[in-house]
Amino acid sequence: MMKKFAAVFLVLMSVLSLSLTAFADETTTAATTTTTPAEEKDYSHLEGTTLYVYNWGEYISDGSEGSLNVLAAFKEKYGITVQYSMYDSNEDLYAKLAAGGTNYDVIIPSDYMIARLVAENMLEKIDFDNIPNYQYIADEHKSTYFDPKNEYSVPYTVGMVGIIYNTKVVDGTPDSWSLMWDEKYSGQILNFNNPRDAFSTAQFLLGQDANSEAPADWEAAFEKLKEQKPLIQNYVMDEVFNKMEKGEAAIAPYYAGDFLSMADNNPDLAFFYPKEGTNIFMDSMCIPKGAANKEAAELFINFMLEPEIAVANADYICYASPNTAVLESDDYELKGNEYLYPAEGDKPETQYFHALPKTTLDLMNSYWNELGIAGSSNTALYIALAGVAVVVIAAFVFAAVRKKKRA
Repeated sequence: MMKKFAAVFLVLMSVLSLSLTAFADETTTAATTTTTPAEEKDYSHLEGTTLYVYNWGEYISDGSEGSLNVLAAFKEKYGITVQYSMYDSNEDLYAKLAAGGTNYDVIIPSDYMIARLVAENMLEKIDFDNIPNYQYIADEHKSTYFDPKNEYSVPYTVGMVGIIYNTKVVDGTPDSWSLMWDEKYSGQILNFNNPRDAFSTAQFLLGQDANSEAPADWEAAFEKLKEQKPLIQNYVMDEVFNKMEKGEAAIAPYYAGDFLSMADNNPDLAFFYPKEGTNIFMDSMCIPKGAANKEAAELFINFMLEPEIAVANADYICYASPNTAVLESDDYELKGNEYLYPAEGDKPETQYFHALPKTTLDLMNSYWNELGIAGSSNTALYIALAGVAVVVIAAFVFAAVRKKKRA
């Protein structure tokens, strides 16, 4: 319990930090970027403003290991400072937005979370006149189930979940989700530290619809996760990188693109898409309701679609790209990669996650809490404690103002 509250405390401190922003100088030189021939507007009035971006960890080319520093390139081109913070799961993102007290301009949620945010009126409609580079998004990734009229989102990455395993530990060539329930590997198995993804591992194994609303299905998946729990070393998100790369764990469900990053650091790792089927996802750039710098947000989204920028991001994060300029570029290091872009006959059966009704979400979260996993489903706790953080922030600001007046 103390660990859970410590984690929440850190979240609240990030709220405080965001509200009392201090600007850091960019330390990495930005590369010169090409400009798409389009209706180029005068954005000089945005120079000196700040854009708040909330994204997944390890999910943008940041200048490390010779990569392009995308945020620095954006600032160099437009004079807009980007304050960049990260989350571990869609549920963390939702909790932060629902709690209030923060104001982000760009977020990058997954498909089912976008559907939920739209349904709850938590996203702004995007002015696509300001996104001329949207022309590069492949038609197959437009008019999605979660944004059928292309109003709220711009695709960033696509991908599928599979199982990463250490060939020095795991016997043979596994092909099933059942590997995660094999007692032979007790203490060496990881699972997701968020309820939607973790439950799906059991749902696919059981042959269920991952979007089922039937209580009996969720109970069966819960029992399967409860059966698995004694075998689990830990429930993780970004921690999976260190554990799998260093050989501290041998089996983990995770995203194909992240496997490629891990395999660069540990050649003993292998990957497969389970025969029972798996989750396919699309992460997209969106603008939260009430964003303070919407025009800069749209400028940033358009910038992220520029061919050079999109290639840099696709190479860095190793996820499949929906951007045709990336797919056609000879500079794209992962062009035609068998895991990101499997041949038609090698593609697994897939399901997108859909937004679940409240009754099903409540049931899922209650089962998740019953499992006793320190996950990210306690939205109510975030909201309540975030209220305390807002009071602290207000008091701090009031004190600072008083101090300034005294001076």
